[in-house]
Amino acid sequence: RDYGLFPHQKDLAAWALRRGRAAIFADTGLGKSRMQLAWADTVARETAGDVLILAPLAVAQQTVEEGASIGVEVTHAREACDILPGINITNYDRVHKFDASQFGAVVLDESSIIKHHAAKTLQTLLEKFRATPYKLACTATPAPNDWTELGNHAEFLGVRSRAEMLAEFFVHDGGDTQTWRLKGHARALFWKWVASWGAMVRSPADLGHDASAYELPPLHVHQHTVEIAHNADHGLFAMEAQTLTERRNARKASLVDRVRACAEIVNSSSDIWLIWCDLNAEGDALESAIPGSIQVAGCDTEEFKERNLLDFAHGKTRVLISKPSICGFGLNFQSAAHMAFVGVTDSFEAYYQAVRRSWRFGQKRPVNVHVFASNQEGAVVANLKRKEADAKAMSEAMAAETLEAVRSEVVGARKDTNIYAPTRTIALPSFLGESKWAA
Repeated sequence: RDYGLFPHQKDLAAWALRRGRAAIFADTGLGKSRMQLAWADTVARETAGDVLILAPLAVAQQTVEEGASIGVEVTHAREACDILPGINITNYDRVHKFDASQFGAVVLDESSIIKHHAAKTLQTLLEKFRATPYKLACTATPAPNDWTELGNHAEFLGVRSRAEMLAEFFVHDGGDTQTWRLKGHARALFWKWVASWGAMVRSPADLGHDASAYELPPLHVHQHTVEIAHNADHGLFAMEAQTLTERRNARKASLVDRVRACAEIVNSSSDIWLIWCDLNAEGDALESAIPGSIQVAGCDTEEFKERNLLDFAHGKTRVLISKPSICGFGLNFQSAAHMAFVGVTDSFEAYYQAVRRSWRFGQKRPVNVHVFASNQEGAVVANLKRKEADAKAMSEAMAAETLEAVRSEVVGARKDTNIYAPTRTIALPSFLGESKWAA
């Protein structure tokens, strides 16, 4: 079946099917949902077995809709009794409700959820799906030095345990037993090994395809700085916050002013807005200051979260307020071209993923991101741009390491065989009979 896939998506889905157990590390917006649906549907039809897709909150129903658009039926299962033959999808936090042995294949959507090797989620998934024949993990391209995330993916897929990966390719960096450094002579071999089971793709061009359709509209990031009074008890001059504690204190001190500044802009606009906060108090204050807004908070029920996130995705809500940790991964919010951060997390990955909910394939308008910070927090946008430049440099370094291997695996993979061409005959020992065998 064609599934309406773009050329790079066809290549990656076909490669993952040949592997049986694989990871697709594709940048945001490259169509991982369609690729995993094509993979799951093919596995289900060819093996006559059931497939379970695990996804973040609200992504499940979005995947059901995506499947319907390409003719793939997906059942949204909230309980074990909801399971139907074929493809089923549920949220990660419901995985304990299902018997893994009844599925012939499993898909991890936004599989970066297993990046922390000590996390309970990783251990649960390793144990439940250890014997599952077919596995697919899909997430955005990991940082090139995030060895733990790569090792956890390899272990989940059954390629090699994290400990085995570290023993073969890494050494301890100095006296810190928690820090690992890739052996210099093993670098090329390591990335070739990773590319044999995990395809890292930043653009269709990485696989030799036209990437013009993935050229995104402009992204404009604006910083709005609010002044907070200087406390003379802390020194003669107002000092920029340095530590995590100091930054959080500065955010708390400027909360009212930052919320007011954001609300003034949002309330004077008729556009759809996606507003990110970092503290519960920020979310509550924003909801009170912006009439008609909907806040999705951690304390809300799953049903409330899912319903309101989908309403916003469908353009039924004008202003959504939430945290990147709640809905910053996997969701498609192209309906919003205006975004505000009234509290910026210290994780650049979380910030980047939050921005990419709107600034992604399918977005036709320029995206404006407004960052509200206090004067004591310093040049937040400049710091974000520095982190972005560092991440881009690391990504390009990884591409240089893996591009040739990925292209060879995904586009030019061939089965290695030794041609057997007998040139003489040999006589077998008498106890094996008197027949002549070619050798």
